[in-house]
Amino acid sequence: MMPLRELVDRYLFIAGSLGTPVALSSFALSHSETERLFASYEEDYHISRFLHFSQDAGTPFSINGFPATHVSIDAEVQSIL
Repeated sequence: MMPLRELVDRYLFIAGSLGTPVALSSFALSHSETERLFASYEEDYHISRFLHFSQDAGTPFSINGFPATHVSIDAEVQSIL
């Protein structure tokens, strides 16, 4: 599993700033890896409160049974890094 710090760093590289929605497919992981990674972080209360999934145009993923195409990460995630 990708450590949270690495996930946030990769997110920032793609998004440019925290809080910006980015396509889940932008993380350059396989479909199943993307679903597993984000599902595991979504299950952790201390982390999931900083992740916001949404649906827009793009490749759909199932994150713990919920459809999502994009994720945004709150700036407050830095408090747990």
